[in-house]
Amino acid sequence: MKDFWNSRYAETDFAYGAEPNEFLKEYLDFLPKGKILFPAEGEGRNAVFVAQNNREVCAFDMSEEGKKKALDLAEIKKVSLDYEVCSAMGMPYKPDSFDGLVLIFAHFPKSIRKEVHQKLLTLVKPGGKILFEAFSKEQLKYSSGGPKDVEMLFSPEEVKEEFPGVVFEQLEKKVIVLNEGKYHQGEGSVIRFLGTKE
Repeated sequence: MKDFWNSRYAETDFAYGAEPNEFLKEYLDFLPKGKILFPAEGEGRNAVFVAQNNREVCAFDMSEEGKKKALDLAEIKKVSLDYEVCSAMGMPYKPDSFDGLVLIFAHFPKSIRKEVHQKLLTLVKPGGKILFEAFSKEQLKYSSGGPKDVEMLFSPEEVKEEFPGVVFEQLEKKVIVLNEGKYHQGEGSVIRFLGTKE
């Protein structure tokens, strides 16, 4: 997978555009003015946007090429990012170090996904906020992007199971129109939630 993402992010253009995700833009004010973590952040469009809006931002991804693009974007936008290259299982962060967690199209293999999500939750302080958007299992009907493996896609029931101890202010499955760079274009089925860690 690392080679796949390095190859995709080595392309000249931003794979998913340089503009932030629409759901994140809409619910930015839900995130506290504190330290926010972006797992599987790729080329940095979402982390840079939040850093522009007076939050301290940390991000990680397995792709060195993603980090290069993210830091270039951060320089253009005149913000700083703490960006680590590591696997989801090798995150270097300590428990209760973040005020918020933003997961935007962070699709991990089914074999580790639940464990990764629960590890991420330990990094969030009680009362911390979580924003999540990912493709639902119905995304296989659409050609707008996302994994082709149904096991990497989500149902609302799986989200509830994999994020224990989260109070869901909003949890919905929705068909939206994506316009995010070359690889997210057209109608798609997503699951979104806003949550607070108990």
